[in-house]
Amino acid sequence: MRVDIVSKEFPPEIYGGAGVHVAELSRVLAPQVDLNVHCFGAPRPADFHGAKVWTYGVPAGLADANAAVQTLGTDMEMLGNIAGASLVHSHTWYANMAGHLASLLHGIPHVLSAHSLEPLRPWKAEQLGGGYALSSWVEKTSYEAAAAVIAVSAGMRADILRSYPDVDPAKVHVVHNGIDVGEWNRDEDDDAVAALGIDPARPSVVFVGRNTRQKGVPYLLRAAARLPAGVQLVLCLGAADTKELAAETEVLIDTLREERGSVILIERMLPRRELIQVLSHATVFACPSIYEPLGIVNLEAMACGAAVVASATGGIPEVVQDGVTGTLVDIEQVSDGTGTPLDPEKFVSDFASALTALVSDPERARRMGVEGRRRAEEHFDWETIAKSTLSVYSGVL
Repeated sequence: MRVDIVSKEFPPEIYGGAGVHVAELSRVLAPQVDLNVHCFGAPRPADFHGAKVWTYGVPAGLADANAAVQTLGTDMEMLGNIAGASLVHSHTWYANMAGHLASLLHGIPHVLSAHSLEPLRPWKAEQLGGGYALSSWVEKTSYEAAAAVIAVSAGMRADILRSYPDVDPAKVHVVHNGIDVGEWNRDEDDDAVAALGIDPARPSVVFVGRNTRQKGVPYLLRAAARLPAGVQLVLCLGAADTKELAAETEVLIDTLREERGSVILIERMLPRRELIQVLSHATVFACPSIYEPLGIVNLEAMACGAAVVASATGGIPEVVQDGVTGTLVDIEQVSDGTGTPLDPEKFVSDFASALTALVSDPERARRMGVEGRRRAEEHFDWETIAKSTLSVYSGVL
């Protein structure tokens, strides 16, 4: 069986959970099928753990086009090389149209993995303008026509069926994201954290993620203002999606520094060893997302033995066990797709209380971290996920 995976992200160009998922899934599938991976970006090695890798740039004629149009143009470049595949498996809207059209052109099933949903990210209109209308059309068209849809959580499955009621529920399968627990191991050394300006002897709250509306960074910054004195806030923060969000978070960070200090801002993608050490020394890992299909970053923190405080939204409750591996913070949200808390002040207050309870009781936080590591090992292994994915493939061939 030849499987062709289509993805915007692939090593070394990874900036989110979908890219991590595609890389790990490719690694475990390559020994079991004839695997080809088609991805966006700069040229990279043509072999990845036995998978053949094809790389595509933006077509020259679209250099000045809207970003969504550039994406569609790149998708078109892939179609010829997908000929001969038994099925095509796309990841995120960026690649969905390549999968959909390859299915029509070559008469093969299209399987897609749902890592996020455009209707639940309306703030992207700030970034893409009319491109958001295009991305939404691509996603809707692809989901409704796909032979099978893989949701990364039961919460995501429910979101898919609510957002796209014309999708047949029988073709939507839940296969969780995973974690390579062999690579993500607790690291008690402190050379990397010390070099980053983090005091390993003091309690810390750590956040890792892109600065997007869905990650809820402003809520965390407001909650951090209520943390006990001496607690470090470590922000491994990617670039903001918009100038407005960048300005908002910059003001909040500056205010925190002035009022309480102990804010360590890291605005670069850390190498894995450094990130593992940061997570390993976290008293608490914070995930204040208002939209999260699953949250691989929570699994990474758990694998490193960190207790997690996270919003009880999307697929997060399927990862974080409340009172066992961390604390889930209830969040009532508006139903307009933005995920905005109905009562933002209550959410901020509750999140601050949950963080404070654990940084004030490091022994309890450590016990939760041990349980988190155990849960990551027992329930989110990539070999198990590969078997489930192959089962979905078999069902459409």
